[in-house]
Amino acid sequence: MTTPRDLLLVAMGMEASRPVEQGDLSLALAGAEAIDLLDHRAIRLVDDRIVPSHPSATGDRLLDEAVSSLVRQEPYESVDDWLWRRGRGLSSVYRDALVAEGQLTGQRARRMLFRSRKPVPADSSAHDQAANRWSSHEPVLAALAAAVGIQDSRTADSPSMTEVDDAVATILAAVNGAVIELGATRQQRAIEASAFDNIWRGE
Repeated sequence: MTTPRDLLLVAMGMEASRPVEQGDLSLALAGAEAIDLLDHRAIRLVDDRIVPSHPSATGDRLLDEAVSSLVRQEPYESVDDWLWRRGRGLSSVYRDALVAEGQLTGQRARRMLFRSRKPVPADSSAHDQAANRWSSHEPVLAALAAAVGIQDSRTADSPSMTEVDDAVATILAAVNGAVIELGATRQQRAIEASAFDNIWRGE
């Protein structure tokens, strides 16, 4: 399994007081992909630029798709640009892949993170791996989950970034910044929509 898959399984299986926004999750999944590509040495970071290395198979179809979509011309792509480009609709891509693989089932849960009836993790070794990684407070998975609003009820502390290297920390910071930016945009649109409705009601 990969970090994006583990993150999605955690997101689909956890209970929370509010739903995870799909846009936020997509950005975090794109960040998770970049972190795994660092681990596979398919990329390296130069400042905030994603510099591709020699392409090689990662053993995961979706990560291989991520490799094939890398910008390979200078000045290359910034981490921020990668998150917004690669992240577009990425939560649906991963969810559909896990459903097709039988990692998610169509059971219904009342208080899952998603608003409507959605698949939930099946009993599988993949789910067990994601759950073990989550329960061990693995810093990368914990930081990505925290960025989209998933908090471990056992601790209110932010995940420690002292356990990750500078490149991974750069990606995690970019994910946090992008999620905050998307949230601000979402809030602004809601304000504008409310103001427009008030005009029509004569308020």
